Amino acid sequence: MTRIGSQSDQTNSGVSKNRGPIASGNDGMDRLTVRQRVRIRFSKTGDLRFIGHHDLVRTLERLFRRAGLPLAFSQGYHPKPKISFPLALALGLEGRNEVLELELTEALSADEILARLQQATVPGLAFHRVELVPPGTRTAQVSRVTYEIQVPLDREEKVRSRLDAIGAHSRVDMTQQGQAVERNLLDHLLEWSLTDGRLSFTLRVDPRGSLHPREVLRMLELDDLEAQGIPLVRSRVEVV
Repeated sequence: MTRIGSQSDQTNSGVSKNRGPIASGNDGMDRLTVRQRVRIRFSKTGDLRFIGHHDLVRTLERLFRRAGLPLAFSQGYHPKPKISFPLALALGLEGRNEVLELELTEALSADEILARLQQATVPGLAFHRVELVPPGTRTAQVSRVTYEIQVPLDREEKVRSRLDAIGAHSRVDMTQQGQAVERNLLDHLLEWSLTDGRLSFTLRVDPRGSLHPREVLRMLELDDLEAQGIPLVRSRVEVV
């Protein structure tokens, strides 16, 4: 909510006696602005997995407006809503536990925000949890991500054999696609399992360069599954 500060309730330091810090608006007037950052957990599934990240952002912007959320905008000639994604979701992947952060200009409860989102959402987008982020908290950083895919029954034994071979070594060199540099797979692939035909593996996220989940599928000779209509799912995103 934006409030106009009067001369009587402002100090020379630019701080309202009753309302806290103020900021100068584009109209040249001093304006008090609430800044509330929220962390939202959501899923992107079904046919919606075929839209790219930029289209997802535009869809969410329209959805947030339809939900009546008081969005905070960047400054400049082309203001944009203050929405951030710690880790974008690749085209074609389903996300079951994605995370985004959003800045608002009014203080709303987490329950109120979640209710508005759930009422305004579209097929393929579901909102699960909203968390109010305390002031001064740094932007979410992703540490680990977990992916899952269904493996056909007649290929389970071969995949299990490859996983056992990986686990038997302390180092597994790999050449990353498009790069000549060799890297140790086990620096990035932290956990894996194959249970009831469901392959699950967890990757470490490194800002200097991370392993793509489709590279893991290629090493296991499963990179044809998506073309057969079997979706690769990002089931968990862990942030710090």
